[in-house]
Amino acid sequence: MKSLKKQRRIQVVAAAAVALVIAVALIGYGFSDGINLYRSPTQVSEAAPQPDEFFQLGGLVKDGSMVMGTGVAFDFVITDGVADIPVSYIGKDPKPDLFNEGQGTIAKGWYRNGRFEARELLAKHDETYMPREVIDTLKASGQYKPDS
Repeated sequence: MKSLKKQRRIQVVAAAAVALVIAVALIGYGFSDGINLYRSPTQVSEAAPQPDEFFQLGGLVKDGSMVMGTGVAFDFVITDGVADIPVSYIGKDPKPDLFNEGQGTIAKGWYRNGRFEARELLAKHDETYMPREVIDTLKASGQYKPDS
């Protein structure tokens, strides 16, 4: 009788360990695309990330930098007032309506060969909004001018 209880206890502990490993693996897989580091143009220019590192680049779309390509592709420059990073949008969606020069944006993608390849763009959702990360980047570079 004792050995049956002991065997059952071992089975329960083994099943719990397997369930824990599966849960940790699923959580890790779920976060693999969701955890993206944010960088400013100055940070990227000072220490370029690896070409296979997916991250977020934020700042202002530099005035006069937007060049429309074919289809939904276009190029522009993201600046924080200290450093400029050229960006090529290679996503599937057209340019957001509120995505304009002089406006704050966050681009998601990779930095390769001196150019940021954006897969996704986050633009403001109204005329007064600017992402918190972009405001922090501009404050750090002394370029932030709040609207008042």
